Formats: sequence, C-alpha cells, structure tokens
Amino acid sequence: MANLQRPCIMMQILNKLQELQSAGLIFFMIIDTHCHLYLTDFDADRPAIIERANAEGVGSFYLPAIDSSIIDDMLQLEKDYPGRCFAMMGLHPCSVKENYEEELLIAEEWLGRRKFAAIGETGLDFYWDKTFTPQQYDAFKTQVSWAKKYKVPVVIHSRQSTQECIDVIKEMHDADLTGIFHCFGGSLEEAHQITELGFYLGIGGIITYKNAGLAAVIEKLPLSVIVLETDAPYLTPVPFRGKRNESAYLKYVVQKIAEVKKISIEEVAAVTTFNARKLFST
Repeated sequence: MANLQRPCIMMQILNKLQELQSAGLIFFMIIDTHCHLYLTDFDADRPAIIERANAEGVGSFYLPAIDSSIIDDMLQLEKDYPGRCFAMMGLHPCSVKENYEEELLIAEEWLGRRKFAAIGETGLDFYWDKTFTPQQYDAFKTQVSWAKKYKVPVVIHSRQSTQECIDVIKEMHDADLTGIFHCFGGSLEEAHQITELGFYLGIGGIITYKNAGLAAVIEKLPLSVIVLETDAPYLTPVPFRGKRNESAYLKYVVQKIAEVKKISIEEVAAVTTFNARKLFST
C-alpha cells in the first residue's frame, strides 16, 4: 500500500533543492493545484489575475472541471496559457442531476480525444442536497475508474462526506490510484487514512480560518502529504476572507502552514511544489 510519509527522504530532497536554489540554478514557482480561473468571476481581469499570481511566485494553475457548461472556457484558458494552465476533466458532485449520465458521456468523450492532467473534480457533496446521493456515488465511482484507466490522478471533492469518499477509494484502490482530497478539512484520523492510500491533502484558505481546526491537524502531518490550492474564486484566506479568491493569495496559505509547522516559507514552497510535480508528473 502506498504511503507518502517518508520524512527522511523528503529532507534529503529538500536539502538538495535548497542547495540548487541558493546557487541560482532553480527557482520555485508554487503550484495552485485547484483553481477555477475560467469562471465568469474573472472575465474582467483574468490576465491581471495570472500576472499577480506570477508576481507572488505562483507559476502553474490546475483547472478542475465542473460540468459540460464550462469545458469550452476551461480549454480556452489552457490554450491561452500553455504550459501554465492545465485542464482536468470530470463532473462535480453538485452538478450530478437527472442528466448526469449524459454529462458523464460528454466527459468520457473528451477523455478519448486528448490527455488531461487529472480526473475531477469528482466526489460526494452532502452539504447542499442529498436528493441525488445514489447518482453521486455512481458518478464518483465511474470517474475513479477513469483515473485508473487513463493512469492519471483523481481530484476529490468531499464536503461533509470525507469518510464516505475515503471508503469509495478504499473499495476501488489499487497500486496506481492516487490523487488529491481537495479542500481537506477533516480530522487527523481521516488524514492518516487518506495519506496511507497514497493520496495528498489539498490545503487552501481554510487553514487560515481561526475556528476551522485545520491548523491543529496540519501541525501533526509531514509536508510530504500536502499540496497547495486556492479553489479560486472560493474559500478566500484571511485577510481577504469574504472577497473573491485568486491564486496570488496562495502566499497566505504558505505563510500559515509555515507558522503552524514552525518552518520556513521556502521549505513549504519547495516541498509542496515537489509533491505537486510528482503527482502530476510535470
């Protein structure tokens, strides 16, 4: 069974990366592993959003799909920023309705046409509506099977359904299956279950929320299981909570992780970037 928690090896890698950085041979560009920059929320200033992110050291943007309505805009953004924006393909659990089988067919057709960075975002969402719970499970399992077929990561949405999503992954797990539990906000015990399956924890703005409890969980986990994300335009970190999120704000997540774990922001940037590159093979 895969296990991401290998701190000795990670420290050796980190030391080497920092040597190279000090020598000016590499520069860490942080990776936003989950952002919806193709949405209309960014239509007025999308180029500026990308440039502000670059100025804050964020160089790559992974774009999770929602449903067929956003595919054209998502792929256009990827085309506009080649080598910087990377599209995923999938069906969000909140988009699982009466026509979910048609939506899955559209996504599957796209997967047959070209390569995508990951399957997602998929999963279960029991916060807004449980009307389509059986259909959500069916759509989730179908998309996990796609990740196994195409040998790409699966990006999992698990709002008020973390253990249920873990159980599906345990049921379908094999040596090649990996991915991210996006917007992780669960318990330490759930975090251990996830990472023992070879999955990463996507950490974003929630870690900056005083009453979320996530900081206490992250304090007890190694950096080797963490990747960074914004979920822009949602889940904006403090000090901009309540406003539109953007990838440039990832620096506040990095700062909070560094503070919680009592390490440098450079170490957080280096290790989480390494983790994301390893996952997405970029």
